[in-house]
Amino acid sequence: MEDSNTLKETTDSSHNFFTFLSSDLIELVLSHLPIRSIVRCSAVCKLWHSIATAPPFSAAVSVAGKPPWFFLYGQNNIFAKNNQGFAFDPLSGEWIRLPATLFPVSISHEASFTGSGGFFFNAAANNFSFSPILKPSWRETTPLKFSRLNPLVGVIDNGFSSNSNSRNGFQTNLDFPKIIVVGGVRFIGGLVDIEDNLAVEIYNPNLDSWDLSPPLPADFRSGNSSQSLSSAQFRGKFYVYGIYSCFISSFDLGNRVWSEVQTLRPPGVIISFLISCRDRLVLAGLCNAPRGPSFNLWRIDESTMEFSEFAIMPRDLLDCLFDRDEDDNFASLKCVGFGNFVFVFNEEHRRNYPACVCEIGSDSGECRWRRVPDLPEPVNRFHKVIGFCSTISLQRILSS
Repeated sequence: MEDSNTLKETTDSSHNFFTFLSSDLIELVLSHLPIRSIVRCSAVCKLWHSIATAPPFSAAVSVAGKPPWFFLYGQNNIFAKNNQGFAFDPLSGEWIRLPATLFPVSISHEASFTGSGGFFFNAAANNFSFSPILKPSWRETTPLKFSRLNPLVGVIDNGFSSNSNSRNGFQTNLDFPKIIVVGGVRFIGGLVDIEDNLAVEIYNPNLDSWDLSPPLPADFRSGNSSQSLSSAQFRGKFYVYGIYSCFISSFDLGNRVWSEVQTLRPPGVIISFLISCRDRLVLAGLCNAPRGPSFNLWRIDESTMEFSEFAIMPRDLLDCLFDRDEDDNFASLKCVGFGNFVFVFNEEHRRNYPACVCEIGSDSGECRWRRVPDLPEPVNRFHKVIGFCSTISLQRILSS
């Protein structure tokens, strides 16, 4: 009986250990956890829930340098039920299979799904809708002025506007993003001219309306969609870069003017992508090197457009992304990133969409490469794979 009582006391003591911690200390412990773990902890007890959902804590965690998540969304053009979404959290090092309820009820093969700045976006012809990531609440905007297919989409400065208008089903007291949509205008009966084809629209959340801005420079007319362009928002400018052409131009979000088009092509580059990192613009690309293909990172001086190499992916990781050293295999290479993370992946099903990540040290600038774990099985076969990076807002996930 004595042993039984001792065991019970020990168990009770262990169970109540956290009751001896102050709220400030619990808050400190929770702040170091991955976002997913914080969400789970918020369901443990009333105290932890009150700490995790307190606006100062959730807002601080959202901007405290938590790494962006890497998203892969696969579309099947025949059976929509085979569409799948996955998210990778670099802090926990694990994939999360995203439930179908996070996405629009029906995403057609002509729809353009992507994400940025804490939001999912879906564009289908003139229709455009958005939802906070991991917090399904899809809202449709007024129609775009131009029908779109695979446009570039971004959230301007992560600035949100409080909208109390109830039009189109918008709820009150929620924040809506200011959105920029670039290119991807569809030709309808051959009646779209060059300027319209390069149209830029900016969403005003307060008025629920789209404003036309100066179009993308004509140099991009041969490839004006996200299939041949990459984009990066950096220091008040929205940069557009040709993945194959290596043309680059920036849109001043304050003055709404485009800069002169320049060419940014490091020696030997085959395909490259522009990425906005925390303190720098980065160009990531595949090169034809004397000893075989290599994947390199260059730091870009945004004032001069000069570049300097600072990292190369280890060869064994590059080999994990492809079957053979044939040029056509590299066409399926894609790259996205944000903050201090650069993700490189292969959109081919035969390799089960392998991916690698480079983490750029905040202080030292040292780069650490590693392979991303395989996607959780089962993984369906897709006709189109979309990859993107986005920050995750704890405040939005836990908001009622």
